[in-house]
Amino acid sequence: MPIKLRYAGNTDVGKKRGHNEDNLCLVPEYNLYLVADGMGGHASGEVASQLAVETVAEFFKETSSDEDMTWPYKMEKGRSYEENRLAAAIKLANLRIFEQAKNDPSKHHGMGTTLVASFISGDLVYYGHVGDSRVYRLRGETLSQVTDDHSLLNDYIKMKDLTEEEIENFPHKNVIVRALGMKETVQVDVDHEEPEDGDLHLLCSDGLTDMIKDEGIKEILLENRDDLEACIQKLIDTANANGGKDNITVVVVEVTKED
Repeated sequence: MPIKLRYAGNTDVGKKRGHNEDNLCLVPEYNLYLVADGMGGHASGEVASQLAVETVAEFFKETSSDEDMTWPYKMEKGRSYEENRLAAAIKLANLRIFEQAKNDPSKHHGMGTTLVASFISGDLVYYGHVGDSRVYRLRGETLSQVTDDHSLLNDYIKMKDLTEEEIENFPHKNVIVRALGMKETVQVDVDHEEPEDGDLHLLCSDGLTDMIKDEGIKEILLENRDDLEACIQKLIDTANANGGKDNITVVVVEVTKED
């Protein structure tokens, strides 16, 4: 059954930051959608996040036009071709960020970025991510977080049964335990699922999720899904109204199955 996609994306500096270190990339010709949240001083985060989305998009372009192209990484057993393709693209992005930081430490020492990616191939949707930017899926009236945060807070939640108050007051909320550019190699989480007609996929940086609880995100998606640009603007405006403590980046993709 053919799949049709509607999509939109936008980014906003927020209320507290001087510049925007987030980047997004919409590549409809490959059904590929990306969000990255950079980190590092002297605008290095912006460099890292831009390098991440550009590298993944470039890799998808090259592997689409030349299926015999030699990959920089071996196929991992247990992963499909498309899962390996997505993981290899993100690993390559990691290496480029790491090498740029190493080659110009005065400007880019310590720079890194999160990355979430979603792409649709055949009748499946694939997800790949590193860090604490997220992918959500709205199916019917149920919002589910598809990705698993690579953060210190999430590690604590897995180890201990934290209360809502303990989570709210956790002192190291923004510490991530995995990011692109921190080391020469990186572990990439990839997964896939078969979408259902009408699924909405939301990719976002933590500038959104730190400012709006999941229930609030779900309400905005349900109320504004007919106009994806307006939906994204409402999410950004609400995050800013709640404090806008970080850059806010949002991509929404709607899946429709055609008869």
